[in-house]
Amino acid sequence: MAGSEPSLDSISPTAMNAATGAVSAADPRAQAAGEAILAQGGSATDAAIAVMLALTVVEPQSSGIGGGGFLVRGTATGAINTFDGREKAPAGADPQWFLGEDGELRDYRSSVLSGLSVGIPGNIAMVAEAHRRHGKLLWADLFAPAMKLAQDGFAINRRLNDSLDGQIGRAGMTEFGRELYYTAEGQPKPVGTILKNPQLHVTLAEIASAGPEAFYRSKAASDLADVVRAATPRDGGMTAADVAAYTAMEREAVCGTYRDYKICGMGPPSSGGIAVVQILGQLERFDLAALGADNPVTWHLFLESQRLAYADREIYLADEDFVSVPVSGLIAKDYIARRSTLISANTTMETAIFGIPEGATVALADGDEPVENGTSHFAVVDDTGTMVSYTSTIEGPFGSGLTFGGFFLNNELTDFSRSPEVDGKPVANRVEGSKRPRSSMAPTIIYDPLGRPVAAIGAAGGSTIPVQTARSIVGIIDFGLPVEDALGLPLIMAFGDNVMVEKGAWLEQEISAFETLGHSGIVARTPPLKAGAVHWDGVKWVSARDPRLVGMLEITPSAAGQD
Repeated sequence: MAGSEPSLDSISPTAMNAATGAVSAADPRAQAAGEAILAQGGSATDAAIAVMLALTVVEPQSSGIGGGGFLVRGTATGAINTFDGREKAPAGADPQWFLGEDGELRDYRSSVLSGLSVGIPGNIAMVAEAHRRHGKLLWADLFAPAMKLAQDGFAINRRLNDSLDGQIGRAGMTEFGRELYYTAEGQPKPVGTILKNPQLHVTLAEIASAGPEAFYRSKAASDLADVVRAATPRDGGMTAADVAAYTAMEREAVCGTYRDYKICGMGPPSSGGIAVVQILGQLERFDLAALGADNPVTWHLFLESQRLAYADREIYLADEDFVSVPVSGLIAKDYIARRSTLISANTTMETAIFGIPEGATVALADGDEPVENGTSHFAVVDDTGTMVSYTSTIEGPFGSGLTFGGFFLNNELTDFSRSPEVDGKPVANRVEGSKRPRSSMAPTIIYDPLGRPVAAIGAAGGSTIPVQTARSIVGIIDFGLPVEDALGLPLIMAFGDNVMVEKGAWLEQEISAFETLGHSGIVARTPPLKAGAVHWDGVKWVSARDPRLVGMLEITPSAAGQD
């Protein structure tokens, strides 16, 4: 590495000057990996790849090469590319995938902790294609920071330690997971313990040397499929041919405007881009700036807009290679304006029902997808003003619990509806062979009214992702908040007719105000929040992560010492 390489143990968010760019990631060691690549002259795409690889090492509970993701790239001149690295079901999967021999749904946890939940990982294929198109440094150079972390070791922080607590049945399901992350007594290794992952170092070295072929078309690929198939309690499990056939896709970006800012994100199989555009567009006729960030009415309007967007999401959004998704109709300004008229500042709509956008031809059913969990978001801007917003996931904490090559395998197939049909109607997001499950991920890039790049933003936290992302954009555009303050705005989210407010936030004290406006089933909870962004503040690019992570990233030396 060059002598200017940032410390991989740095834990403070960075403000880098416009000539260099900026990186935001949930773990500072991964952020430093991206900064090191930018310092070597790498592109935003190069740096984002290095961050994803480093997260495989230091944030095994959330993302990595055993999962998939979406990458949105926008240049200073407005050219936009979006890449789909979402996992796929094996070709032998069918709509009855999660049903037992008796035709009843299998137990959810046993489905997760099995090969039934594992999709063919897409991250390596996606970043290989993005690098081929937009990389500047050599492919192997991007692996160096992650390989160093895996070989030399990294210290467990509070966040990883907390994630391991109570998860030995998942994170420690395999011998590899138990030995690396837990003590002989079955307790999470203490904060400050140095973890080395030689298996992952070997895996990364092989992919760095041989390219994506080492992941998808090698003996290792066949062995990976064997591990998954052996853990699959039915026919149709993953095969080497499934792994070899995986391809990442370039998709058309989903773009809209909000107060003359251009907002662009990911299209299907992600629901996030459409949801963000709809939530914001439906709010545009309200003067949120005048209402203010501390006004319950502001967040009442935000809740109502969410409810409409999620009603459409449940009916229409799925893998568009299998289902006709009326994308252009869902984000059309006239459609969004019509939906907005259902929102009142004085009361709650009785029921948020899906709309009928142009191009909607098939009436499909609302499925029964379980709650989404894990994921990591990171963002990069380079010295050309090119922005990359990338969300990566293995789904739940530690994915399926299955491990291979030093990393956890995803449980993304549980993002499909477990029931293939409801009331005789097929579910759009049902399981099908080689299909990609619907996602909430919402990597987003923003251009100001003059067309200049201004932010790359997104979040982790399952179904809360589009809401976190839209909330932060409102904070930046309507309230003029510094980016970290915008990421730190409290979360309020509608789940059908029920509402969750962030426990401990000021909104919890305003529950009665929301009840007066007609909201019911209001509960205060601590939601999974992990947003991140890079933002042009008018002088420089600023990197920020969710301020709730402060403290969770700290490393206190452990008496256990080296391990």
